[in-house]
Amino acid sequence: MEALIAVPKQRLPCTPRGRNLTCRLRPPRSSLTFRQQTFSAVAAPARQQVTHSMPPEKVEVFKSLEGWASEWVLPLLKPVEQLWQPQDFLPDPAQPFDAFSEQVRELRDRTAELPDEYFVVLVGDMITEDALPTYQTMINTLDGPWAKWTRSWTAEENRHGDLLRTYLYLSGRVDMRMIERTVQYLISAGMDPGTENNPYLGFVYTSFQERATFVSHGNTARLAKDGGDPVLARICGTIAADEKRHENAYSRIVEKLLEVDPTGAMLAIADMMRKKITMPAHLMYDGCDPRLFEHFSAVAQRLGVYTADDYADILESLIGRWKLEKLEGLTGEGRRAQDFVCGLAPRIRKLQERADERARKMGPQGARFSWIFNKEVAL
Repeated sequence: MEALIAVPKQRLPCTPRGRNLTCRLRPPRSSLTFRQQTFSAVAAPARQQVTHSMPPEKVEVFKSLEGWASEWVLPLLKPVEQLWQPQDFLPDPAQPFDAFSEQVRELRDRTAELPDEYFVVLVGDMITEDALPTYQTMINTLDGPWAKWTRSWTAEENRHGDLLRTYLYLSGRVDMRMIERTVQYLISAGMDPGTENNPYLGFVYTSFQERATFVSHGNTARLAKDGGDPVLARICGTIAADEKRHENAYSRIVEKLLEVDPTGAMLAIADMMRKKITMPAHLMYDGCDPRLFEHFSAVAQRLGVYTADDYADILESLIGRWKLEKLEGLTGEGRRAQDFVCGLAPRIRKLQERADERARKMGPQGARFSWIFNKEVAL
């Protein structure tokens, strides 16, 4: 899969819904270096893309695990009849017009007090969910039960973007045309998470990423509840529960790879952590702000929706689940990878502490978001 960066370098005018407004871009809240690269819990460092890196003999590993996958991975999917659907949380359009209108009015009343910055992170999460065709393309690299999982996982995930998009549309708080434009740019751009069409790397990535989306949606649920919208809180919490179940599946796969090929799996984990886990929407663009993803991520960091501390927490959680510190049977190269991964989280926390201190010295920063009609939000 080729990832194309469709972001121009120059500052461009941004006129949502015909408004005579321009984007005023300001410096990001903080930055720091990690091995001579800008470190972020969400963004990807520049790197040369590799498209295929798994040796042919590793394909046999996955073929040998097809029976195991059918028994231990596919049962984590749910039958369609047992799954929630977006309409379960939304005003019912089959109601008489007055009743439907009243349900929409109640929805708008609930969202009226939520701050603009909350909608920035909720829209960012929705756009990330909506770029699902890219993600299916990325992980659809194997046949048999692996392909069945990918198709069904995609079908389950598809409900997330549909539900959030409709709720945002009905709220009246966001510029849907600018959001739709961002989604189209993002799907066209693709992504480069550094997985190289290699299932070893891909399953490490998805283990981490599904945990990250669980954390993010869980925090948007908490903020919605605190802001007075229990329905939106239930929506975000329900999506988070799906992400947790999916994380369990991907983490279980890596756990099995560590059992049958400990050095190969350990090297894959270290490879992904050296690259850093790139958030799926890192090529996000709205036709206006070339640093849109950076600004969105800064708001998410400030609100506590997804932070560098969360990144380190997820890494520590996976190290514990996979028992990496106690992993045996490794080659010398595998042991060096083990030492790197197991010592990484404290280093990330120290780097973030330095970045936070620099951010405090810089003072407040802000950026305008086309998604909320070019209103300015603190970073």
